[in-house]
Amino acid sequence: MRGLSYLALGVGVVVVSATVGGLFGGQVLARQDSVSQQFDTFATALAAVEANYVDEIETDRLVYGAISGMLQTLDPHSSFMDPRSYAQLRERQEGRYYGLGIQINVFDGAITVMSLFEGSPAYRSGIRRGDVIAEIEGKNAIGMSSDEAVGLLRGPKGTSVNVSMRRDGYDELIPLDVERDEIAIATVEAAFMVDAETAYVRLGDFSETSNEELTRALADLDQTGFSRLVLDLRGNPGGPLDQAIKVSNQFLPRGDMIVYTRGRVANSDQDYHARDEGLYIDQPLVVLVNRNSASASEIVAGAIQDHDRGLIIGETTFGKALVQSIYRVSHGAGLGLTTARYFTPSGRMLQRPWDGTFDEYLTYSLREPEAPVHAPSDRKLTDSGRAVYSGGGIEPDHFVTGPIEGFDPSRFGRILQARGEFVSFAQRFMASGDNRVTLEGHGREVVSRGFEIDQRLLDEFKDHVTENGYTVDDEAFESDIDFIRAMIHFEIDTDLFGEAEARRNLFSQDPQAQFALTVFNEAEALLELKAAGSVAAGCDRKVINIVQVYIKGSGSIAMESD
Repeated sequence: MRGLSYLALGVGVVVVSATVGGLFGGQVLARQDSVSQQFDTFATALAAVEANYVDEIETDRLVYGAISGMLQTLDPHSSFMDPRSYAQLRERQEGRYYGLGIQINVFDGAITVMSLFEGSPAYRSGIRRGDVIAEIEGKNAIGMSSDEAVGLLRGPKGTSVNVSMRRDGYDELIPLDVERDEIAIATVEAAFMVDAETAYVRLGDFSETSNEELTRALADLDQTGFSRLVLDLRGNPGGPLDQAIKVSNQFLPRGDMIVYTRGRVANSDQDYHARDEGLYIDQPLVVLVNRNSASASEIVAGAIQDHDRGLIIGETTFGKALVQSIYRVSHGAGLGLTTARYFTPSGRMLQRPWDGTFDEYLTYSLREPEAPVHAPSDRKLTDSGRAVYSGGGIEPDHFVTGPIEGFDPSRFGRILQARGEFVSFAQRFMASGDNRVTLEGHGREVVSRGFEIDQRLLDEFKDHVTENGYTVDDEAFESDIDFIRAMIHFEIDTDLFGEAEARRNLFSQDPQAQFALTVFNEAEALLELKAAGSVAAGCDRKVINIVQVYIKGSGSIAMESD
């Protein structure tokens, strides 16, 4: 039976693991006997389902579901990946694959383009977010699964695929012949100078190329002679541990601890220090985080905060401090298993507790932030003696709420964002001089870089929302007007002029980013503290006086010593 082949492989994995651990003697042998008995129970149940269930069912679906259920009894982050999910994870980690450079989803049977990688074959050919792939190589794509579509769209580098796109407002299908290429998934989404002295870098994710990308971005910015830096980690969900360590090392001197991990399996207890002298250890640094900054991004923020290297601005981060080891288990499937916890240099364990169903834990970013409650044992100290706390994410030095691109809109504004109204409205526009897909005469408005969101466009957006079946509350609309203006501009920029241009224009409107520019004096004071040594050891009187000014002014750099 097909199911038993899966189970035989499962037994092999268990036996190998137990054999490796056989140095521990009788305890392991007893555990192995217990596992064998439980395995027999599972095999019998699977055989009964295969033989007697009212409908035929794929055995791999049963086995995959059983493994997922098993892992869900452990913690919120241990997970099973079917072959497709595992392949997607490896692509994200490696930062490259061969194809068109689009992300798709199926809505009402239609293969819909959700996003594009800038500079990809799809981007160069004129494919847009919201386009529906109606045909692939002349085959009707309506009703295809996403797996079927991906299988047809991907292929060797240099080969071509013919697709026909359906776009709102255009009566006929748009035929395109797109040459497949290597797709580089950039994690540095934007890097530019805010003003003559301030550089901005947004690291939106972590992959195996993140530190390399950041090194290039900072080197390019260094040509302009920047003297201070905003590092944006908002919404960054994390990634490979080694990349978090290397990114942190950019801003820390040789020898500083970055993170340490503790677990029960071999080699899980590790201390990670900065191996090199960071190239950017003297510039005042502000790091932006929010409730969706997690894992590797929390390692970076935690190391910078604990060593008083920079100020953390924004919201309390997600609080994911579990290390997952990735195992390829069989037939292209994978297992992400929690094997350790990580701790910041001061000894903080950032993992938030979870409820039995994980519901409260997983919906953290959807809830309004609450004032943290700390036990005395949660209190740790930074290098200079500032109090920081364990038990649930990185608490910023300055709390500035802003879950959506730095804004904190009302419920009305959040609904507009969640419904995709800004993205769908952006599809009405095309860039001046863009002749990749000519759509003049089909309701497209041509705009150039530097366009403004005037009252006419705001009125058109209101009409757009109404046409989509949502009632516009004029009072709520006006209260969210800054957010609405910014999001309309941001999504049009993203579609037509790219992520860097969109981020550059958004920065001047982003409340969290604008606040960051006001606290570089505090970041400079932290640098002086770091240079002078800890408060407990005694530091220069001038430095103490500087910091006392900030204690009185904002309370953000309050220091404590044992």
